[in-house]
Amino acid sequence: MDKVYNKLRNLDAYPKINEDFYSRTLSGGVVTLFSSIVIFVLFFSELRLYLHTVTNTKLVVDTSRGGKLHIYFDVTFPAVPCTLLSLDAMDISGEQHVNIRHDIFKKRIDSHGNVIEVRQDGIGAPKIEKPLQRHGGRLEHNETYCGSCYGAEMSDDDCCNSCEEVRDAYQKKGWGMTNLELIDQCKREGFIQKVKDEVGEGCNIHGSLEVNKVAGNFHFLPGKSFHQSNIRLLDLLAMQTESYNISHKINKLTFGDSIPGIVNPLDGVQWVQETPNGVYQYFVKVVPTIYTDIRGRTIQSNQFSVTEHYKSAEVDHFRSIPGVFFFYDINPIKVTFTEEHSSFLHFLTQICAIVGGIFTVAGIVDSFIYHGQKALRKREIGKFS
Repeated sequence: MDKVYNKLRNLDAYPKINEDFYSRTLSGGVVTLFSSIVIFVLFFSELRLYLHTVTNTKLVVDTSRGGKLHIYFDVTFPAVPCTLLSLDAMDISGEQHVNIRHDIFKKRIDSHGNVIEVRQDGIGAPKIEKPLQRHGGRLEHNETYCGSCYGAEMSDDDCCNSCEEVRDAYQKKGWGMTNLELIDQCKREGFIQKVKDEVGEGCNIHGSLEVNKVAGNFHFLPGKSFHQSNIRLLDLLAMQTESYNISHKINKLTFGDSIPGIVNPLDGVQWVQETPNGVYQYFVKVVPTIYTDIRGRTIQSNQFSVTEHYKSAEVDHFRSIPGVFFFYDINPIKVTFTEEHSSFLHFLTQICAIVGGIFTVAGIVDSFIYHGQKALRKREIGKFS
């Protein structure tokens, strides 16, 4: 065993020096103190980096097909009443949604931005006694109500029991409603009075849309709209003014769930209209994004970039419909964000490199100072001898 121990002893790369041969200097103490402080600072710097997450970004081709795109919005129109404000959506596949009401909430606001009333856009009419029947008489007891569509019936059995159903019937015919006071359903529901009561008010509209994951657009219009034979028309109401102020503020706009650390470019954007009428257009490039946090939870959402353009009605010779349009297109490149910790082995390697490197450099500096001082003493002794 002694031979084995001797062989191991011969492998010692760190031979020890007897303490009697040590020579401690003031410069060596200063260098040791300074190097220890540097090691201490660098160690905690590496520890902080190790404990914090690192986000790795990767670009890949988006090979997913189909699917839906969820759009969440919160927009304020300080000069458009809620009753007149409508939301439409369409895409390049031909799918159209006119005057969307599902999952849409509206807040009536006064000229100072104070909330007057909050309501969800609903469908249907209030129940009112003895409405006008299609044949011209009033609804009697034990009689089924069937309202007139005012010439827009597609068949003899069609009934329009609400103002909205009359609008839908006119939409299918490609007709515009210009005098709602002649429509019994609209008079009963108080639609005309609502418009008159909301003169001078604004509207905050917020909610969500679910659309096909293809290029398309959604838009806010100061009036009811319809599509017929691919022609876009606006159903102007008789009590509306001839000019529209589409000043607006986008409080929030996301294409999917919010991603931590990502600020959307349109959040908080405000635009004030200086000339009457016109179209404000946002051209949005949607980038599919997958975010995975340190716990492995995944968020499939989207980021987007945007450019904007305003087209005055005078320049366009009043051919464009006043409103705020969002045209979006889907980018074929997907971005993936993955949160990770640096490995413990990497952290250990960095600490060893710091400690070893600092002590090595400190030893070189100390040796240089020590031998320099020694050479100067010899020179001084040579002068006096």
